[in-house]
Amino acid sequence: MKTSVTGLALACLLCISCGKSAHDPASRNSTSASAASKSPARGACIKSLKVNDIEGKSVKLSAYKGKVLLIVNTASQCGFTRQYADLQELQDAYEAKGFSVLGFPSNDFGGQEPGSSEQIRDFVDKRFKVSFPMFAKVSAKGASKSALYKTLTERSPQATQGEVRWNFTKFLIDKEGFVIDRFSPMTSPTSDAVTEAIERALK
Repeated sequence: MKTSVTGLALACLLCISCGKSAHDPASRNSTSASAASKSPARGACIKSLKVNDIEGKSVKLSAYKGKVLLIVNTASQCGFTRQYADLQELQDAYEAKGFSVLGFPSNDFGGQEPGSSEQIRDFVDKRFKVSFPMFAKVSAKGASKSALYKTLTERSPQATQGEVRWNFTKFLIDKEGFVIDRFSPMTSPTSDAVTEAIERALK
């Protein structure tokens, strides 16, 4: 599965236009997001929701009660697809401490996740040896946005709200199920910005 130079350039340009810092939305930082999560406006809890895993089975997100989560909209043909390796590195580093990445494939951005669930599962297993949970393909934007992404982008603290703009946008969820930070596609999962936020949430 190859991404053309033109496609990669477009992805980068789109992301650059959407945010110039590690955090997404660009003008907001983790401090403001964390403060919002501790206020009465901390938003809705995602762990009351149900989703389908990549095998099509219904999963209650309450199964992750007490865990810190990083929710990522993924794609197999994107210039950022290599971030799967970094996401797996996070999983290996923090899983034993009560953390998990949750991958949600989406074909919303550039049609870069056209495959079936079986094809996606096969790709991430063989190419990246992913062990973190993968889920059924979702819509992450627009009128058909899934309940999960409505919560992440519309019912979270103001600092983390706003439409997802590209693949590999990352939402950090605290142990209680509330959004506490958001990172742009350009931010490496293993960057200090992300790892330090995870470590704070795990305390």
